[in-house]
Amino acid sequence: MPDKGPSFTVKLAETEAEQHAAQRLRYDVFVRELGGGGEMVDHESGLEKDRFDPHFDHMLAIDDSTGAVIGVYRLLPGERAAELGQFYSEDEYDLTVIKQSGRKLLELGRSCVHPDYRGGTAMYHLWNGLAAYVTARKIEVLFGVASFHGTDVQKLAQPLSMLHHNHLAPPDLRVRAQPGMFQPMDLLPADALDRRAAMVQVPSLIKAYLRLGGFVGEGAFIDHAFNTTDVCLILDTTRMNERQRRIYSGA
Repeated sequence: MPDKGPSFTVKLAETEAEQHAAQRLRYDVFVRELGGGGEMVDHESGLEKDRFDPHFDHMLAIDDSTGAVIGVYRLLPGERAAELGQFYSEDEYDLTVIKQSGRKLLELGRSCVHPDYRGGTAMYHLWNGLAAYVTARKIEVLFGVASFHGTDVQKLAQPLSMLHHNHLAPPDLRVRAQPGMFQPMDLLPADALDRRAAMVQVPSLIKAYLRLGGFVGEGAFIDHAFNTTDVCLILDTTRMNERQRRIYSGA
């Protein structure tokens, strides 16, 4: 019989051990691989964590053959953010326009996949799990910060400019990088864009949002602690067409 490839279980972390498994994978990717850091990173135990972790749901993709957590997503529903007093990404972006929209919000973050599983179906399974989570909670708008590796914006001029000119969120969803931290993304005029060259530099997670009809907020944020240049991605489920909805839900 042909090899069907790995089988995965997607679930929310229910125990401290499962949350630590998520934080351990995040440490391997964000700290060891990408050179990030943070004041609550536990180098001794190899855990990437912060003060927001206890308030988030942690979605896990588990390889059924080994029991190892090989993909994670961190999820914060709007009502829980209201109890907490803020969304995680409010340190980087002014979210007033969507917070005052009256719509049901979900913040996404800390998405990563183990290197051995990239390019396979692990992220697809996480997206299906996310779609089920969103449907069950009647979420309307998903958003979160996604990152380019590195902090030299001139090296990222093509992709940042392409996102600004071609995928800027409409006014009712257009969050902005916080004043004083605002990095303009329109580094090149629209007629100087090389879309093919730009897309080569766009991380796969951002490409996935764009395929689903996602937008970006205005301005980037330079995160020196994590050695990244961040953009805010916004996905309005009511604006998705049927083709995009099928991709998203795995139907």
